[in-house]
Amino acid sequence: MTETHTYDVAVEWTGNLGSGTDGYRSFSRAHEVLATGKSPIAASSDPAFRGDPARWNPEELLVASVAQCHMLWYLHLCAVGGVTVVDYEDRARGTMTMDASGGGGRITEVVLRPEVTVAQASMADKARALHGDVQAVCFIARSVNFPIRHEPLIRVQ
Repeated sequence: MTETHTYDVAVEWTGNLGSGTDGYRSFSRAHEVLATGKSPIAASSDPAFRGDPARWNPEELLVASVAQCHMLWYLHLCAVGGVTVVDYEDRARGTMTMDASGGGGRITEVVLRPEVTVAQASMADKARALHGDVQAVCFIARSVNFPIRHEPLIRVQ
């Protein structure tokens, strides 16, 4: 029987400087990486990385990196595409499948569940569609060998 492990992280954007993403330079890339029972990691566009169970492990950080990269590119695409995002939160999950021999494993999937709030109802369809454009430009998504799925929820302010 194949064993799996999951790693749940959240990424919350804290960079709304008052007008959301109504312009490329009008928002900060600041965000927090969160997981239940652990201290938040204050992060931005360029974060950096040993083995203590009370701290983030590499699997969580990998999932967080996928979610962070998706969010940062998504906010960029929204800003240049005329979609004003006023809130963004993602509850991402990575799954690691262990080898049958018990000697190792690998991340086999990451699912992103971004909850995005936009300024106007007319922006909702484009906001949803832009999630599909991120995979082609996200550095992390382009670097991994496992599938990344996204299940966005779009809300209107």
